[in-house]
Amino acid sequence: MTVFTETPRPAAALPDSSSAAVHDIKSNFITVNGIQVAPSKNQKLLHFLREELHLTSVKDGCSQGACGACTVIIDGETCKACVPDTDSLKGKSVITVEGLADREKEVYTFAYAEAGAVQCGFCIPGMVMCTKALLDKNPDPDEKEIRHALRNNYCRCTGYVKIIAAVKLAAQILKTGIIPEKGEKSWKLGGRVQRLDAEEKVLGTGKYPDDFHMEGMLSGGLVRSRYARARVLSIDTAKAKSLPGVAGVYTAADVPGENIIGHLRQDQYVFVPEGQLTHYLGDAIALVVAENEEIVEKAKKLIQVEYEVLPAIHSPEEAAAEGAPTVFEGAENNVCSYEHISRGDASAAIARSRHVLSRHFETPWTEHAFLEPECAAAFIDENGDVFLYSTDQSAHQTLHECMTVLGTDKVKVQNALVGGGFGGKEDMTVQPFAALAAYLLRRPVKVKLSRAESLLVHPKRHPFVMDVTMGCDENGIIQGVKAIVSSDTGGYMSLGGPVLQRACTHAAGPYAYENFEIEGTAYYTNNPPAGAFRGFSVTQTCFATETLLNMMADEVGITPWEIRYRNAIRPGGILPNGQIVDESTGLAETLEAVKEDYDRAWNASIPVGIACAMKNAGVGVGIPDTGRRKASYFHRRLLHRPGAGNRAGTDDRGKHGSS
Repeated sequence: MTVFTETPRPAAALPDSSSAAVHDIKSNFITVNGIQVAPSKNQKLLHFLREELHLTSVKDGCSQGACGACTVIIDGETCKACVPDTDSLKGKSVITVEGLADREKEVYTFAYAEAGAVQCGFCIPGMVMCTKALLDKNPDPDEKEIRHALRNNYCRCTGYVKIIAAVKLAAQILKTGIIPEKGEKSWKLGGRVQRLDAEEKVLGTGKYPDDFHMEGMLSGGLVRSRYARARVLSIDTAKAKSLPGVAGVYTAADVPGENIIGHLRQDQYVFVPEGQLTHYLGDAIALVVAENEEIVEKAKKLIQVEYEVLPAIHSPEEAAAEGAPTVFEGAENNVCSYEHISRGDASAAIARSRHVLSRHFETPWTEHAFLEPECAAAFIDENGDVFLYSTDQSAHQTLHECMTVLGTDKVKVQNALVGGGFGGKEDMTVQPFAALAAYLLRRPVKVKLSRAESLLVHPKRHPFVMDVTMGCDENGIIQGVKAIVSSDTGGYMSLGGPVLQRACTHAAGPYAYENFEIEGTAYYTNNPPAGAFRGFSVTQTCFATETLLNMMADEVGITPWEIRYRNAIRPGGILPNGQIVDESTGLAETLEAVKEDYDRAWNASIPVGIACAMKNAGVGVGIPDTGRRKASYFHRRLLHRPGAGNRAGTDDRGKHGSS
């Protein structure tokens, strides 16, 4: 039976003496949250705190001293725990969020929750330690001093404004000794209340998948393709399997169900089989499962893969070229998806326009940069089912894909806390591998990506190439727009089709004209896949349209604000895509609200930018949005299982595991 261990191991007993010998003994220990402890070996402080003491408020965001999620206080100074080795810390005192005084925990929880500074929560314990270190030395810091104190800690959710407000509020509370009443307590529409999960995120008790520690838990790691496009000729795992501490090495031949995954189109191998092609550098060849991460890394290097290296495609231009090799063997071409939207007669409208502009635009790959690298923890529960704790954006998608891979419906998925996603965690990355290893070995297994792996593997924002032509009359009123766009969806579809569709349907902008035509093509390449990202590709085509509109304003001789106001869609108007907008449309009023500030900056020659955009609400594209709930026996049992309502992971939850 798996047991969750949540408390630090006891420190070695020390003699009650003040002799020099005893002083030397004490100097070999590290004091962590007031308890003297001795690491089992020299290692990074981060690894010691998380893996030996199970102090999981200290988050592993990068292991490279960059993000600050693992910030602790050492002898009064903040330090990223992934940087120092434990041998260098003998005799020193380390404080994590778990070691804060009860009053401090109360103050920081209130301040961060009341300021609205907590979102995904992954960065917050590190921010709290920076806050404590600052306020211990400077009880009344100004904003500049707060910014300096937080300078080495990344946050991808809040934009820092509310975190700075939280530090100011904490300083006020500590100075006055009074915790104010909470703001609004009513959950009415438009109300502002504290997040229900703020406390567990501030104090680090909430669990992300990497925070689960189970008795006998194994670590998993993947051997990935060395080449973006190559045929896998052979895979030799014998040496890796014989390495002491290795529990299993798995390839395509070991998948009990279907060796295929994919968000909308199941076009991606779980493992690239012998004889088949790799599609990008992130393709998995083999999975190694061992007693710890160090053994996993040693075993990965022992796996020998023979490749036939083939020419690769790295841009839409190369993908579209005549005679280009195809990413998918046997395919007619490299087209993933095609969209053509036409309303009115854009060519004729542009031909009779007073002003015509044509420009070429390109947008690059964009990384989501969520702070929590992908991780999944799987085990066999008391019913013999594979139970998966995952950090993704669709537990149901994970469930269906893992059932397909395992060839069984005896799979359960529960989302742990998600340390940022923004679309980048919609696709499968680690989930099927953790589930597969637990299923085959009947032991708990954790598979997590390093920051470098995460950057390589998970889908990015699509790069786009766009050629746009716009025609306007003498007053800057848009007469027609034509565009040709192409995107790079990488080695697999992911969400390349819907992303292209959104890019095309929204490219016209929120303006009142009826002559519009756009052709869009998404191409497969041997680059990493591209998928969902906040804005879902509207950002790319919107950038082109809005930039061209600024250029047109200069051509006509009016301000960028004025050309948008003259063309703004209003209630009852028809968008270029044919949609009739309703009374909720407030673009003109929004522009009016910023006019005074905009004009002031414009007239003072202060650089000022303005842009407008529309985005579908819900599914969009004319599909009705409905909500439903299906209560099955399993769902009721899951909701009422011990600890199901407590993400912190109580001892009750520790009863689940492999038998």
